[in-house]
Amino acid sequence: MNLSFIEGFYWAATLESVSGAARRLFITQAAMTARIKKLEEELGTPLLDRRDKRFRLTPAGARFLADAERLLGQWRDIKTGLGSGTQRAVSLRVGAIESVLHAWLIPWLERLRVEHPGIELELTVETTPLLTELLQRGALDVVLAARPVPGTGVKSRALPTMPLGFVGHRELHTRRRYTLEQLAREELVTFQRGSQPHLALLDMLREEGIDGARVHTLSSISAMVRLVSGGFGVATLPHAALERIAEAEGLRLLPCDTGLAPLPIHASWRVDPTSRFFDTLVESVTSFAGGGVRHRKK
Repeated sequence: MNLSFIEGFYWAATLESVSGAARRLFITQAAMTARIKKLEEELGTPLLDRRDKRFRLTPAGARFLADAERLLGQWRDIKTGLGSGTQRAVSLRVGAIESVLHAWLIPWLERLRVEHPGIELELTVETTPLLTELLQRGALDVVLAARPVPGTGVKSRALPTMPLGFVGHRELHTRRRYTLEQLAREELVTFQRGSQPHLALLDMLREEGIDGARVHTLSSISAMVRLVSGGFGVATLPHAALERIAEAEGLRLLPCDTGLAPLPIHASWRVDPTSRFFDTLVESVTSFAGGGVRHRKK
């Protein structure tokens, strides 16, 4: 039995797409289809349900998926045991939300290049919903976002949360301390509609019985900073981002009697039974994120 056929089936099944598996393994869709058909001939049973255009496994295919992952993992362990398992990741596709970019992403990537000099990096900075979609369809390998990514063949791990605070213009917002009601009289600017910071802010306002607050939503930290530095309202930003931009943009953290809920961060990645590289990668990012403040100050 050809292991390349098994690997092709594994990626088609976990990505729920023959074309996605072909892109993952850098072969044509026709070649991927041929591999799966050959595997079905060897096993003597169909693995894919081809009755319509929707991707589905047959009952035999669903059972064989676990066997495929196990066989590929065993082959990986055999190669490692014989000394041929050392592997370089040729291409690493990382997706991250902008809050991570402004905190510890770049220092971590710099360390990663030293530890794995063969890496060719492809970085995507987007919102959590779009990053989730990209990982699910196999266009990204690792995602650092505000929610874990669900799906077959995907693992997730919670990373340290990011403290958030209210941020205003240094010359316009001069009180030593604010109440939430005082801040709500301003134009409030937070992350995109439906995001955790947006929903948490709305919950805070409801719990305090504050009606009529104007809450604007943006997906870009850079845009929020430009608005506030131009005198437009008060933004909710990660402390880590403020550390880098406060002085240059004339901003300050506004102490408030009501604290904002921290921003959750999760690492999600595609399971690759042929390699332990992504598991090692997530161990690295977990360790680095936990010491992110120390790393930034070096």
